[in-house]
Amino acid sequence: MSNEILEVNVANDELEQMECVYEKPDTLTDTKMHYCPGCGHGVAHRVLMEVIDELGIQEQTIGVAPVGCSVFAYSYMNVDMQEAAHGRASAVATGIRRIHPDKYVFSYQGDGDLAAIGTAETIHTVNRGENILVLFINNAIYGMTGGQMAPTTLLGMKTTTSPFGRTVETAGFPMKITEMVATLPGAYYVARHSVHTPNAVRYLKKALTKAFQYQKEKKGTCFIEVVSNCPSGWKMTPLQANEWMEKNMFPMYPPGEIKVPK
Repeated sequence: MSNEILEVNVANDELEQMECVYEKPDTLTDTKMHYCPGCGHGVAHRVLMEVIDELGIQEQTIGVAPVGCSVFAYSYMNVDMQEAAHGRASAVATGIRRIHPDKYVFSYQGDGDLAAIGTAETIHTVNRGENILVLFINNAIYGMTGGQMAPTTLLGMKTTTSPFGRTVETAGFPMKITEMVATLPGAYYVARHSVHTPNAVRYLKKALTKAFQYQKEKKGTCFIEVVSNCPSGWKMTPLQANEWMEKNMFPMYPPGEIKVPK
């Protein structure tokens, strides 16, 4: 036996003895993701699909993705997916859930979608207590369409439509949409997390697991915000974007559970 073959056999034996830390779940496709380096969307996708896989509800789950960076989510999530018009994901998810009351239904939306053109649909969906999960990715900017100011853009934050920084006089205050949603009686569980550290991912995963369990129990709307970054839109490296997010985004949008069942 040659040394090369012996080395390969030894390497294979060592691999078999190693503990498997992570395997890609069946709920993620093999499609290469298009997201920019350092973007939080890919991690959010993975965590969401891990939860669905571990709960064994892949065949019973339907997702809705609208316009924005999340528009291609149906290419990566190996569950039944439905595209929606800009801002209308929660309305589409409502219709799907009412037609299929035995299914698990979620919408996956960005801040330019959910908190801008989709504000009315979001508020009324939650106020009715529709039995769905709304997953809200907040990076405080329109990531896909050119880096414009979003309703969640911070004061003083520069974007392509606020090149000198957002001001109260011209654009008002940033919208804390998750706190607004939490005041509605139809909101059963409301939380805000992030995906920039392993510990943060664990908190998000626990929240998503709770949300699907509450949906099974038909408790009402579950709303989870993910404070994320946009290195391309913010004109930063991934590391700089994460540091900027912690320093600037978290004081305005602090992570944690906002409304929990009594």
